[in-house]
Amino acid sequence: MIMKISYKKLFNMLKERNISKTALKEAIDLSSATLAKLSKNEPISMNTLILICNYLNCQPGELIEIERVCDENILLAKLKEEKAIKLKGGIYHQTQIKLAYNSNHMEGSRLTEEQTRYIYETNTVGVEQEPANVDDILEAVNHFQCFDFLIDSALDTLDERWIKNAHKILKSGTSDSRLEWFNVGEYKSQRNMVGDTPTTLPENVQEEMAKLLFEYNRIDKVSLENILDFHVKFERIHPFQDGNGRVGRLIIFKECLKNNIVPFIIEDDLKMFYYRGLKEWNNEKGYLTDTCLTAQDRYKVYLDYFQIEYK
Repeated sequence: MIMKISYKKLFNMLKERNISKTALKEAIDLSSATLAKLSKNEPISMNTLILICNYLNCQPGELIEIERVCDENILLAKLKEEKAIKLKGGIYHQTQIKLAYNSNHMEGSRLTEEQTRYIYETNTVGVEQEPANVDDILEAVNHFQCFDFLIDSALDTLDERWIKNAHKILKSGTSDSRLEWFNVGEYKSQRNMVGDTPTTLPENVQEEMAKLLFEYNRIDKVSLENILDFHVKFERIHPFQDGNGRVGRLIIFKECLKNNIVPFIIEDDLKMFYYRGLKEWNNEKGYLTDTCLTAQDRYKVYLDYFQIEYK
């Protein structure tokens, strides 16, 4: 944990007294640089703080507070720990099942969440009524392995090699992998569409992915919006023949972990809002952002239960 200064009390007081930042600046001759520091919650000199206190007739404790900020990647450390000791019932266990079930189900898997849980917990297949599709079972198991790969490499730079490795793990052993043209772990060789929307042509995928990764990796401080923007562009390129959505959502989870942002799982009831958000991103970012924030709030419930601190 680190301690960080906050001027929320100051700005609340200014609002209550109907004093603008500009008025404060002019009243005590604050520099623009100092005003910017206040806005960014950066330290200011004691002399400046005293000037503000005298002007507002208050004590320093009425203007500033010290907040505890989680700078450690506690969730990632916890996931790695529980994975290593094969802990049952913890955050790692729950995330494996929830992420695999929901992401695969979104792409047409007919396995139920309980069947997915049974496969994960027993390493066996339990089918009570209708037969289960072999590919659905394989892709559930592969997704578990993908998540392990994600945890182990969460802090690695997101690059072409990582993305192709994730796809290779996800699709290995499936009926698709036996098709000569399918290219497991490699970019697509055949044209494809998302619904009725064309995607990047196979001959252009390499170049478009290189551009996307270059632009993303040059960002100094990655935000949730940056991650979602990458996701939208990745899905529009649709670099693989199949598995793009699942790989894309694994990338989101990885990059959230890497940048100490609470990750999330798009559950079935959010699916249509998620799709709308992808489609409307250029016109209205709020659709996808709000959907993901809702999913993030749900994941925070798990973090709170397991007493895992987060920003």
